[in-house]
Amino acid sequence: MQALLKISSVIDRFNDLLGRLMMWFILAATLISAGNAIVRKVFGVSSNAWLEVQWYLFAAVFLLGGGYAFLRNVHVRIDFLSTRFSPRTRNWIDIIGIVVFLVPLCLMLIYEGWPVFERAWTSGEMSSNAGGLIRWPVMLLIPLGFAVLLAQGASELIKRAAFLAGAGPDVLAHKEPDETEVLLKELANSDATAGTKA
Repeated sequence: MQALLKISSVIDRFNDLLGRLMMWFILAATLISAGNAIVRKVFGVSSNAWLEVQWYLFAAVFLLGGGYAFLRNVHVRIDFLSTRFSPRTRNWIDIIGIVVFLVPLCLMLIYEGWPVFERAWTSGEMSSNAGGLIRWPVMLLIPLGFAVLLAQGASELIKRAAFLAGAGPDVLAHKEPDETEVLLKELANSDATAGTKA
């Protein structure tokens, strides 16, 4: 079990780094979007390439950020039900969900997504928009994103099994928020305070 937990730790570190990179992608997409809007309104100039860069960045955040969301346990979950279950029941439900739903979905989308990327790569597929970009990088995100999510699913499966075997903590237990969650909460509180003063 300890060897599996080490593998899980490596996957977790990888997805944590990837998730932090995706935060920078969100900033880049926001700045590019704002820049495009300003240039279009002020100078009447537009670029399909820059519009497609925004789309590529959004696709990367959405597809490559799934593993990070799973790692941080911020994906959609029916909390009002799961909090009523015992820790063992919650972990068993997660194991069943990972094995029955997540793994087959990821394998199917990797299997179906790879030929789409391969065709775009071999044909040199380009955007149909004037000045648009090549398509294969964004097509690669489909199998890559679901491979990342599958790896995180394997990590979560290991952690759930370790808890049930008494070899690890309950990662589903309520825990103290990390620095990102604290910062977001402080920003929300400061916005609420500013709103009441106005």
